[in-house]
Amino acid sequence: MRVTRDLSTARWRKSSYSDGQQGGACVEVSDDFPGSVPVRDSKNTTGPVLMLDGVAWQLFIDGIKDRSL
Repeated sequence: MRVTRDLSTARWRKSSYSDGQQGGACVEVSDDFPGSVPVRDSKNTTGPVLMLDGVAWQLFIDGIKDRSL
């Protein structure tokens, strides 16, 4: 079943490592949805949002830290 979340009140944040030197190539996430992590392209804030569960988000973060992604 597909569930649609209302993201209109989401507070978005970028990584503290996002300093603008990468041409704005960054993702934004919201911490407002327990159990889910909405992820969007910071250059297209009205575009699609990828909803990850906590496990998938942690695997993504671990992969980035290990530089395997």
